[in-house]
Amino acid sequence: MTDPKSTRMTKQRQVILNELRKVTSHPTADNIYDMVRARMPHISLGTVYRNLELLARQGDIQKLSIDGDRVHYDGDVSEHYHIRCVKCGRVDDYPVEANISTKELNQGCGYEVAGFKLEFSGVCPKCKKKSLS
Repeated sequence: MTDPKSTRMTKQRQVILNELRKVTSHPTADNIYDMVRARMPHISLGTVYRNLELLARQGDIQKLSIDGDRVHYDGDVSEHYHIRCVKCGRVDDYPVEANISTKELNQGCGYEVAGFKLEFSGVCPKCKKKSLS
């Protein structure tokens, strides 16, 4: 049984969630900590990490463990793809018109698919521009 206190939306958790949902940059926990400290100067990095883990377990955010790199977080929990720059590690949403849904996967394979992650990799525009200079 889950402890009701751990799933309660605390003020700190709500601020972390709000700050993450304001951006589309897929920040790391350290980036989110910096964003949250502007609103809550006394929050600890450990508190941010614990709350990000809880929000991810509850399905309120996505935790992106990308290619063994640092963990990034996404406030958009809809099914969508990501693209990672192999040079700087930047992560963006990848706009694909033909999105595969878990419903379609369930119909085609006999499994009950709980979710999927599809990641593309490449060189971001900023790094590409630097390499041409």
